[in-house]
Amino acid sequence: MHDETTIGARLRALRRWRGMSLDELAGLAGLSKGFLSMAERGQRALDRRSHIAALANALRVSETDLTGGPHLGPDPVQSEPHAYVSPLRVALESNSFHADPVVERARPLPELVALMTGHVEKHRRAYDYITVGQDLPDLIDELHWHVAQPADEAAQRLALETLVEAYMCAAGMARSLRHPDLGQFAATRADEAAVLLDDPIARGKAAFSVIRPNAANWHRVQTLAERAADRLQPHIRDDRDVPVLGMLTLNAALAAAASRNRDAAEHWLNEAADLARRVPDDLKNNWQAFSKTNVAIWRVTVGVELGKGGGEVAELAKGVTEAKLDIHPGRKTCFLADVGRGLARDPKWRNDAIRWLRRSEETAPQRFRNDPKVAETIAVMLEQARVAAQGRELRGMAARMGIPH
Repeated sequence: MHDETTIGARLRALRRWRGMSLDELAGLAGLSKGFLSMAERGQRALDRRSHIAALANALRVSETDLTGGPHLGPDPVQSEPHAYVSPLRVALESNSFHADPVVERARPLPELVALMTGHVEKHRRAYDYITVGQDLPDLIDELHWHVAQPADEAAQRLALETLVEAYMCAAGMARSLRHPDLGQFAATRADEAAVLLDDPIARGKAAFSVIRPNAANWHRVQTLAERAADRLQPHIRDDRDVPVLGMLTLNAALAAAASRNRDAAEHWLNEAADLARRVPDDLKNNWQAFSKTNVAIWRVTVGVELGKGGGEVAELAKGVTEAKLDIHPGRKTCFLADVGRGLARDPKWRNDAIRWLRRSEETAPQRFRNDPKVAETIAVMLEQARVAAQGRELRGMAARMGIPH
């Protein structure tokens, strides 16, 4: 069973396919032979972006080859969101800024804007891909109709601004459901809309989606993220624009962590903290929830990426006032999952890790049950489990994620 579940098992198969020894792979990836040996046996989790990227580069394969593609299990909460990927793909591939719209008519633009900023945004924040997937493809089609034949210039700009957000939403959904190429395509469409707007703030928003810490060449991602933040800096008009710059600095921090550059990661986290002081600590109304609380959440994420575990992660988690996350289930579930993954690295904290992971699942089950990093942690913990209480909880989560148990 283990051979089918962990990234380490796929690593072993790919390494043997390449005809590499553990020594050779360890040298190419900059990781220890002992760590890789334990990972292949399911005793250590390969859930850090930097490790996955380094191994994919060394093996000359894609990261998806290591992490595995979307896995549809019997649980409908885990599998049903994937039914909406195909219509989303059709909307992304059939619309263009340089061709006639694919629909003959559209709802009034104010109605579409209200749908995106209200209903769709609400469910995006909760990682409710089923509800988002029901509305997003038609929304993209109809916004393109308004771009192609607007009532006036102001209407066209509003349609483009809303398309930036719609395409970013599509990118997030596709990536979370393990379709990274589709996610990057959607992010590129967001950038195309921002270019047509000729607005640096819109370009900054799109850059947050395009330059995501999810690529094989982390040093390049870090450079691009830092350039995007530097490029936007002189265009900040007032504090309403600050969250856009703030999210770009957080992107840069995570990319630096994945590049194993601790000093740069800390620098960008501090930059984000300084920017957060200029805006209310408001996850509901600030763009992408940028705020003092969100920076504290990203400190946990960056810490876990840097390899922190156990007590170190527990200490970082104390910097987050969890009650403030209830209005943003998406941020809450990611925070709880990252803490759980970090705690799981220390056997003394494993029972606590299970509780944090279980709470993450309860907060946003569609997101949780489709997260490959969480799946890797649970699969490895299941392999390590030695007591009945741990085994029962882990087997339950594994069953809902489609992990053989």
